[in-house]
Amino acid sequence: MESQSRGFDFTHAMRRLCADVVARLPELAHVDLRRVAISMCRTRQSGEHGTYASLTPLRFEAGARQKKLRGRRYGVERVCDAAGEEYLYILSFYVPRFLNTSLEEKLSTVLHELWHISEEFDGDLRRFEGRYYAHGGSQRHYDAKMNKLAQRWLSLDPPEHLYDFLAYSFEELAAEFGPLTGAHWPAPRLVPL
Repeated sequence: MESQSRGFDFTHAMRRLCADVVARLPELAHVDLRRVAISMCRTRQSGEHGTYASLTPLRFEAGARQKKLRGRRYGVERVCDAAGEEYLYILSFYVPRFLNTSLEEKLSTVLHELWHISEEFDGDLRRFEGRYYAHGGSQRHYDAKMNKLAQRWLSLDPPEHLYDFLAYSFEELAAEFGPLTGAHWPAPRLVPL
């Protein structure tokens, strides 16, 4: 945990948690977190309704760098780390909403978003057959699978210090460790080519 005088670096804590998740679960071994930007987005309302997290792919289908839309070619604005390495995804968590759920819901949400990363790790989403390509034919089935994966990760006995901050609500975390800080990556724009 971070000291109260400096606040709590939320995106750093989430990166460490995600790194352990992908290291312990073979189904996510393809994820290279060095190419995933982790973002903290502030929400105006803390209620349970709305988005808790999202994964933004930074490439088009099958990792394509450009796509024709309405008769014109577009690319996605590049998003790079401090060393100039290009990210392929932005993983965003919406606080306080995300933090005001149960520990189980938070872990399931993390798995839900990491599972969206394509197995090719090419900047595109994992795609399912049919009309509902992001979650497959049943959102309920997808969510149940993510709950099982989260429970399996916990059963592998990860160090508690990696996820103990998720036991707190937003208000409790700020009261205990100071204001939340973290990186924010705005959604990239489509750039006409």
